[in-house]
Amino acid sequence: MAVAGAIVGAGAGGWMNDRFGRRPSILIADLLFLAGSIVMAFAPTPAVIIVGRVLVGLGVGMASMTSPLYISEASPARIRGALVSTNGLLITAGQFLSYLINLAFTKVSGTWRWMLGVAGLPALLQFVLMLALPESPRWLYRKDRKREAEEIMRKVYPPEEVEGEIEALRTSVEDDMAQERSLGGAGLAGTLRKAFGSVVVRRGLTAGVLCQVAQQFVGINTVMYYSPTIVQLAGFASNSTAMALSLVTSGLNAAGSLVSMFFVDKAGRRRLMLLSLMGVVVCLGMLSGVFFAVDSHAPDVSLAGTALFGANGTCPEFDLAAVAGVEWTCAQCIKAPSGCGFCADTEKLLPGACLRTSDASRRACRAGRREWYMRGCPSSFGWLALVALGAYIVSYSPGMGSVPWLINSEVYPLRFRGVCGGIAAVANWTSNLLVTQTFLSLTQALGTAGTFLLFCGVSAMAFLLIFLLVPETKGMHFEEVEQMLGSKDYKAWKKFNSKA
Repeated sequence: MAVAGAIVGAGAGGWMNDRFGRRPSILIADLLFLAGSIVMAFAPTPAVIIVGRVLVGLGVGMASMTSPLYISEASPARIRGALVSTNGLLITAGQFLSYLINLAFTKVSGTWRWMLGVAGLPALLQFVLMLALPESPRWLYRKDRKREAEEIMRKVYPPEEVEGEIEALRTSVEDDMAQERSLGGAGLAGTLRKAFGSVVVRRGLTAGVLCQVAQQFVGINTVMYYSPTIVQLAGFASNSTAMALSLVTSGLNAAGSLVSMFFVDKAGRRRLMLLSLMGVVVCLGMLSGVFFAVDSHAPDVSLAGTALFGANGTCPEFDLAAVAGVEWTCAQCIKAPSGCGFCADTEKLLPGACLRTSDASRRACRAGRREWYMRGCPSSFGWLALVALGAYIVSYSPGMGSVPWLINSEVYPLRFRGVCGGIAAVANWTSNLLVTQTFLSLTQALGTAGTFLLFCGVSAMAFLLIFLLVPETKGMHFEEVEQMLGSKDYKAWKKFNSKA
């Protein structure tokens, strides 16, 4: 429900950005997030928690597309990439910190209320600090508040650059508004009609939406949301071990964002994404191979070992298979339709027992110092899955993790920047919802190996499309980006010369 709320918030945020400004949109997002956190913390019923999740989602959706846009428009071109990437770094560092905070709250009473309620504090802090920050100078200039815009730009740019930047902004906004007057139309419908009638916007949206959809379709949020489950699929049965290892994945994600911050203005946006996708394809292929090996080398189910737990505890499907003389492995046991688990031998790779899932079965298994498996099987390959998982995040985070948001803050004309950013953010959150809601179903239908192989294929396709359709914007002023997208001989893979 939070992700569903984010879809709506991203769409509404695009319109609000153009109508009321970047700064008010962020302030409203903070208030929504704070309200949602308070509602969840004091919720008397699960239904009220869902209401709180929707409010939080609305705030997240608005902030996700407004923050990069605000940072981008208030930043000098030469360091714009690093500053927008800092936003990504603080998001991933915040995820890592939230794991640690939630771990601490497991030791106090009212555990989950604290976990959900304390999230309102960063929103409150940002709300207070945003009151001291100015509006985007580009938005102000477009709204004919030129004196305010120029004062802000004099604070941002060095004295020797500021006059040139103000003149470039004036020219850009005047051309922008002249074009808008010539097209006519009013309201949201008119804005959308004008946007899609512009070749610059169509090319920008193609690049922006592609980057946002690819960011989700390479499977990152399945890895982040379900990392404890994936660790268990790799053969680590303990919940505490799985949670601890998932903390490592969150830390690696934050470290990758730090790499992006330092290199995005040197290596370039396009190159960083392509290199990132190359690593992602290799790592997803490796994960698929590891899980295939885990399944094909799963320990057998012992008929005698299963009988030790009594007839009532045996998995029904295994009983039928045993009568028919069919041998089973752990992989078949944990996929049984009735819901069964594998009780490993004390020597984990030796044959174990296939039991009906119940608290009694789990207790009986663990009483003999044996591990209980429901999602994955004991394996000598599990450590390889963890290596591939870590390498995947290290590959993903510097490029596909933060660069799509940067691209979307750069490739749209000023008059359409809010609404186009909203469209791209809606595409991102919709893709997020689709991927996360289908991941566990895909692992049931295709197997874990097949699911990661599917993500691998999608990532390879994303590499090809980004190579063909996403241009380089490193070090370019917004006016140069618009000139590039509108040129007659535009090819995304060709370097653009603004002097030509």
